Amino acid sequence: MDLILWGVFPYLVVVLLMAGLVWRARYDRFGWTTHSTQVHESRLLSIGSPLFHFGMAFVVVGHVVGLLIPKTWTDAVGLSDHTYHLLAVTTGSVAGVAAAAGIGILVYRRFKVAAVKKATLKSDHLMYTFLLGAMTLGIVATLLNSTGAMGDYNYREGVSLWFRSLFTLQPDYALMGQAPAAFQLHVIFGLGLFLLIPFSRLVHMFSAPLKYLFRPYVVYRSRDPKQPVAQRPTRRGWEKVGS
Repeated sequence: MDLILWGVFPYLVVVLLMAGLVWRARYDRFGWTTHSTQVHESRLLSIGSPLFHFGMAFVVVGHVVGLLIPKTWTDAVGLSDHTYHLLAVTTGSVAGVAAAAGIGILVYRRFKVAAVKKATLKSDHLMYTFLLGAMTLGIVATLLNSTGAMGDYNYREGVSLWFRSLFTLQPDYALMGQAPAAFQLHVIFGLGLFLLIPFSRLVHMFSAPLKYLFRPYVVYRSRDPKQPVAQRPTRRGWEKVGS
């Protein structure tokens, strides 16, 4: 079971993620969107969305630092384990609470505002389940680990080593098999969330509006409201160059 969960399943998720993105781009290009519901309600969205997105940005950075940077590197720069864990817990807690508060507002908005609820897709229910599950389990695992409820377990010598071993195509699945249940469930929900990305509104995270940087300026001009439109002099605007 450990081999399947921690040695095979992560690679299966990556394969399905890439295949799903290619399929979505080819056959559902116009569905590659957030399916924004801002037109239905904007007050709660303007609060919950920034909280969630900025909180998640810092959560992702924290995961990158915790999983990809070896302990020997932080030791080399003189960062003690106590200082590292103190920084990780404080910054991670703030980011996690912000993201959790934001997603809580968004979930409340989606199921309590009638127009937004009507615009909710079937995939949203599964997506919110895995998203809330991964976030909740991550917070629980962090709290249990920081309070010593997991004993002397150090995720930097277990979960982190397993994660980095995936990139060498030699997964040390035994390390995850020995991890506390909270970390294992957090990873499973996280992998499930990645698996859902191509088939839900989360696909928008792989979109980048690069063309926006190179488009012409949108020119706005004011006019005298007392002057009739027919009497306004023509002004030069954007014109096509060449034939």
